[in-house]
Amino acid sequence: MPQNKFQKLMFAFITVIITVHAYVFFSLYVVNGNTLMAMNEETSVIAAINKQGGVMMCGQMLPIWAVILVEFCLAYSLEIFVGQPLSFKLASKVFDMKTTHPVLFETAIICATVGIMCPTMSFIAAFLYYPYGMGFHIFTLLANWLKLICFNFPFAYFTQLFFIQPSVRTIFKMIFVSNKDNKKMIKTEKELASVR
Repeated sequence: MPQNKFQKLMFAFITVIITVHAYVFFSLYVVNGNTLMAMNEETSVIAAINKQGGVMMCGQMLPIWAVILVEFCLAYSLEIFVGQPLSFKLASKVFDMKTTHPVLFETAIICATVGIMCPTMSFIAAFLYYPYGMGFHIFTLLANWLKLICFNFPFAYFTQLFFIQPSVRTIFKMIFVSNKDNKKMIKTEKELASVR
């Protein structure tokens, strides 16, 4: 869908904004919500996070907005430099873009992106959320990485395929297609004015 570099950057920006918020919600509320509430003796996850002073990242407590900002910067960089170019190449190896139905080709790109981004971001998260206060051990890091992949991959696959990417494409079309339509209308009006 994106036609030029700016549009590719904007497409990735919209995707990562939605994705990071979805993953932070999934990680804090769905995966770790009951543990956080039990540890802090609270009845809601947000109250438990506030009571403990934030979310543990890199061995210290950070507010949720800082966690989202860090994850956004890492995910956006990874999406721009690795995810987008590599997923398109992988999809192009399997399908010919000119002869394959656009929906099938876009689905192949989404699946390739999940296959690249999920293990990579899970590995980064294994470092970010490692319990450094208990000491560092490589096998604990690898076990945490595998655990994160097992939690994140099904969530990533289904949300990207059925919720996030359709939403991003709709937003993207609203922003960029309307500009093209406006340009077409202006061009048509100029052509009509020159004929008169």
